[in-house]
Amino acid sequence: MTQVSQVMTRGVRTMAPTDSLLLAAQAMDELNVGAVPVCDGDRLVGMVTDRDITVRGVAQGRPADSTSLTEVMSTDVQWCFEDQEVEEVVEQMRDVQIRRVPVMDREQHVVGILSLGDVAAKVSGEDAAQALEGISEPAEPDRSGNSQASGAAGGGSASGKASRMPR
Repeated sequence: MTQVSQVMTRGVRTMAPTDSLLLAAQAMDELNVGAVPVCDGDRLVGMVTDRDITVRGVAQGRPADSTSLTEVMSTDVQWCFEDQEVEEVVEQMRDVQIRRVPVMDREQHVVGILSLGDVAAKVSGEDAAQALEGISEPAEPDRSGNSQASGAAGGGSASGKASRMPR
């Protein structure tokens, strides 16, 4: 059995809840990652993703340089311990359809991240394939609140007004 500590990515950068969207986006660009754990001191309080920045920040017209991560981050964070079995954590990831989880030591400090990429690169092919299949099940898009930007491709009309297509 493989433990999370054997396949996780170490040396993870964290952000503070008071850091701005701009700083988080710059960190993601610099590190070539799509998610950063948010910690208040040593305590994990959230995760911010590139999608959070885009959908909860930019799309809502929030200024990137003055909007804090607390305004856009996810606070219901799934995480695991470094001494857990990878298979157990992959099952959890599959159940909630997430692609990465912060990894904690038993003192509850962030010590790494376990991503789907880590599993695919470092775990047997069959286990990785099952994880990818379960986590990547297609979801039906929510088109109930189309914005003006959606246009015809997003289910709206060319005029920017939402139109309903027959189901």
